[in-house]
Amino acid sequence: MSALPDFPTPQPDYDWLFSRTRSGQARGPERSRALLTQLGQPDQTFRSIRVIGTNGKGSTCAMLEAGLLGSGVNVGRFTSPHLVRFEERIRSGGQELDANQTAEFIVWAKQHAPDAAFFDLTLGLACLAFARAKVDWAVMEAGVGGISDGTQALSRVAAVVLTNVALDHTGALGPDIPSIARDKAGAALSGVPLLTTASGEALAVTEQVAAERGAPLFTPHSHPELFALPRPPHLAGPHQLENASLAAATLRLLGYGGGVSAALEAKHPARLERFVVGGKTVLVDGAHNPHAAAALAAAVPGANVLLFGNLARRDTAATLAPLLSKAERYVFTAPGDLASDPAALAHQYGGEAWPDPLTAFERALELTPSGGTLLVAGSLYLAAAVRQAADT
Repeated sequence: MSALPDFPTPQPDYDWLFSRTRSGQARGPERSRALLTQLGQPDQTFRSIRVIGTNGKGSTCAMLEAGLLGSGVNVGRFTSPHLVRFEERIRSGGQELDANQTAEFIVWAKQHAPDAAFFDLTLGLACLAFARAKVDWAVMEAGVGGISDGTQALSRVAAVVLTNVALDHTGALGPDIPSIARDKAGAALSGVPLLTTASGEALAVTEQVAAERGAPLFTPHSHPELFALPRPPHLAGPHQLENASLAAATLRLLGYGGGVSAALEAKHPARLERFVVGGKTVLVDGAHNPHAAAALAAAVPGANVLLFGNLARRDTAATLAPLLSKAERYVFTAPGDLASDPAALAHQYGGEAWPDPLTAFERALELTPSGGTLLVAGSLYLAAAVRQAADT
């Protein structure tokens, strides 16, 4: 008998998955909980660390994952968005999800959860993958907010980590820092440690919410020994010191202090990532809101050229403000259909407009002198496109 032919595994229907917007659906964890129940409650098979905040969530998650792996723990990591491949969002044992699992899940979801939103589906897939991989711990990054986020549905949460609070997603979370802080800190659970490096108004609200919910609060001020760092992290920038101290404190509190050294060696793409192209330094960062842009500006002494593009729903003027003084020349681009108009930005701030990100990158490199520096910021979509081109 002749051998059976090998049929290729169908590619995941990413278009269907990405089209599952939350349009018309109320925000909150109820739909996520319903989907997880439908999947057999896979989130009950592992303990979770929830990571919440305006910025720094991805870097903190990367350091927590590295620290747990360095401690010999089988760990899962759920983050968003991805840069190149959807499967970057879901990692088990340090490895990205197999696309075959994505394809299999989408087939199931089309039949059994056709009305579920993208984030709920992605969270469900992550929990299912972690249960199959028999992870002991999962580092789970929130999407938007805290108590109103889908990750609030997770069971067996052992720690809640709040990086910081700044103005972002104001339409969903509230118009000011106290409102946003109350939503994010609302993820606190009775008896579950809440760790934060937030400050000012955000910290005051977090302290109040933690007391209301009976969550023990840990901050660099209240427990300096927990947050102390033996050395700076591999990830560049002063802001990464806070993220690293938060990761270190969480690891120590959970009994994995021996993993702090491994956590400090963590890498995370598009976070002040450095490339050298034709003798020119290219610094790529996904800073996409005013708080992140200010942190980036504090970390970069200067550049010859700034390549910038962002989504129109962001506060473009406030995001650009701290970056403009860092470069002598500007190139504006459009990282997607919903981007701010690069021609309008060039007219307002001076510089050149090249709508296609790769063409804009080529032009920005041309404008960068030999031995000079090109700074790329404004959007993770732009960062993804540029880092792929810079890495070839």
